[in-house]
Amino acid sequence: MSLNVVTLVGRVGGEPDVRHFESGSVKCRLTLAVNRRTKNDQPDWFTLEIWGKTAQIAEQYVNKGSLIGVKGLLKFDTWVDRNTGANRMSPVVVVDQLNLLGSRRDNEASQQSANEGYSDDF
Repeated sequence: MSLNVVTLVGRVGGEPDVRHFESGSVKCRLTLAVNRRTKNDQPDWFTLEIWGKTAQIAEQYVNKGSLIGVKGLLKFDTWVDRNTGANRMSPVVVVDQLNLLGSRRDNEASQQSANEGYSDDF
């Protein structure tokens, strides 16, 4: 039996990068900061990839600082570095389920902070 499931709760690190393709597909990429149990530790950062209707929801309702929960699977993007020719790899969470966890007031505050260029520590 194999199992590849990732569940994360954290705050969005920047505005979502949304791309609309000619085929009608929609792809959203964003970063998520997940705090560790102790306050003194730096957060862990994850790259999220979201497709389809869920990506459209992220485009509409997710902003820098939004509190979200995601469930998905872990994959690795691979490429060859142009400068060194070395093989590179980066982990990405492909999101199946997106939950907007912040209150409406929290989301409005994060939108206002993003518009003002305010940076909040996570």
